[in-house]
Amino acid sequence: MIESAGYAPKVVEYRKAGWTRPQLDQLLAAMGAKPRDVMREKGTPAAELGLLDTSASDEAILEAMIEHPILVNRPIVATPKGTKLCRPSEAVLPLLDCVPTEFTKEDGEVVRP
Repeated sequence: MIESAGYAPKVVEYRKAGWTRPQLDQLLAAMGAKPRDVMREKGTPAAELGLLDTSASDEAILEAMIEHPILVNRPIVATPKGTKLCRPSEAVLPLLDCVPTEFTKEDGEVVRP
């Protein structure tokens, strides 16, 4: 959707490169979010690591995200207009100065901003 709007996004292959604590801290601060807010549960070791328990601390979640990058939900988009977890994908639109007139998602749904 970002490319359809005419942008060339910088894609971070975080599952290969991993995360650093400063990267996660910066993204969370920019979003005004807690680690649990961006934690991916499905298809991850979140449950077996005990991170789904409400008593799991932010520190424990952050450490696990560094050890297991898949625990960070995606996509997180950062633009001069803000930073947010863009799920569903059309949540990115308020972060863009230019938006596509129409976009067809992978599932066939058509988004018309």
